[in-house]
Amino acid sequence: MLLAEPYRIKVVEPIARTTREERERFITEAGYNTFLLRSKDVYLDFLTDSGTSAMSDNQWAGMMLGDEAYAGSRNFLALQETVRRYYGFAYMVPTHQGRGAENLLSRILIKPGDYIPGNMYFTTTRAHQELNGGTFVDVIVDEAHDATADLPFKGNVDLTKLESLIARVGPERIPYISLAVTVNLAGGQPVSMANMRAVKQIAERHGINVMLDATRCVENAYFIKEREAGYAGQTIAEILLEMMSYSDGCTMSGKKDCLVNIGGFLAMNDESLYQRACELVVLFEGMPTYGGLAGRDMEAMARGIVESLDYDYIAHRIAQVRYLGEALRAAGVAIVEPIGGHAVFLDARRFLAHLTQDEFPAQSLAAHLYIEGGVRAMERGIVSAGRDDDGNQRYPKLELVRLAIPRRVYTYAHLDVAAEAVIQLFRHRDEIPGLTMVYEPRILRFFTARFEPIAKPEADLTRAREASIASVH
Repeated sequence: MLLAEPYRIKVVEPIARTTREERERFITEAGYNTFLLRSKDVYLDFLTDSGTSAMSDNQWAGMMLGDEAYAGSRNFLALQETVRRYYGFAYMVPTHQGRGAENLLSRILIKPGDYIPGNMYFTTTRAHQELNGGTFVDVIVDEAHDATADLPFKGNVDLTKLESLIARVGPERIPYISLAVTVNLAGGQPVSMANMRAVKQIAERHGINVMLDATRCVENAYFIKEREAGYAGQTIAEILLEMMSYSDGCTMSGKKDCLVNIGGFLAMNDESLYQRACELVVLFEGMPTYGGLAGRDMEAMARGIVESLDYDYIAHRIAQVRYLGEALRAAGVAIVEPIGGHAVFLDARRFLAHLTQDEFPAQSLAAHLYIEGGVRAMERGIVSAGRDDDGNQRYPKLELVRLAIPRRVYTYAHLDVAAEAVIQLFRHRDEIPGLTMVYEPRILRFFTARFEPIAKPEADLTRAREASIASVH
């Protein structure tokens, strides 16, 4: 049964259609990087679920109550109280978005030579850790790196890996465990409550803090309710509060589960860490009571936190993602299993099996999906992985294209159109060329790198077309 939208549409925003010829020109001008496309030239924008949510009438009403005082805004107090009530942390420092919180945490806790274990890297998180002299160590379960492995909690920490790292480097060289709920680059995969509890027990035994990347924690709570024994009868809010109790704090990008277009925070229970964060936030963000945000933004985030815990909302959000994923799976398209919470991930290794990883298959697939149907998605593979400290290319096992679904924005009809574009592209996948990188930034290259197609001999193109036709019939 189709789970209908738990809302009515009150305001609409026109989106423009473009021709294939126009899209070919636009992607060429953008250097085959979907980040460099203009929004007005995109039909369905699945680049990210970050900051792209539709806010509710209640949130917009709250925007009109913005207290724009430079210090002591009443909207800060509302956000602080909401975080205490629903996340359980005693202290909170607002930031302009999640990476602002990552910057504060990394600068305060990491020193050169430290190791930060985590359940798979995230791009900006690892960048902040490395820029402050730390080394990220992946301690996620091995199955998370296998797109075909179907596990209910594929984001779990491998406890043996974690214990081995602590024994090898010593707990004094581990400032905190970075635990993501859910795991974005594994395909939006959740972490079980039992695993979080076990990680916290190990951390406490060794005197190490656990800091959550809580960006999509509500989605994680939903999966726990759905999949983990003993939680079916609990509310999302109850599950979320228990999740947070197995940590010492969190970084939060409010642009995802908090249902706002800008904002985030760093939360913690340690008063000394809070004081250091208050000192540093002034340098990078703003006063500790606004952290780079207008009062109205903090009010919208406080209200969004409450709305995100409504079961009807989160059940529909997960249902939309599954709807798209199941449509693609039924057509034989290679995707990450199981379908995650915020996005459907195309497995570019299997989708474009004729390309090597050095030919940037996920980047090419994302670019050609835009050409095919005006659908903007994001590469999550070798380009996102970047280079190590010695300048060597990192080769992740997962080579993915992420179709992230904005919250409360698109209908099932939009998802049908997106699915059809992917399926059509899949039918002539052998014609899709690899890319070569012609401009490479030093840090977080996936945002601004530029590419060109690798020219293929005409004979190769003819064989590819014949193979593609044969595969359809």
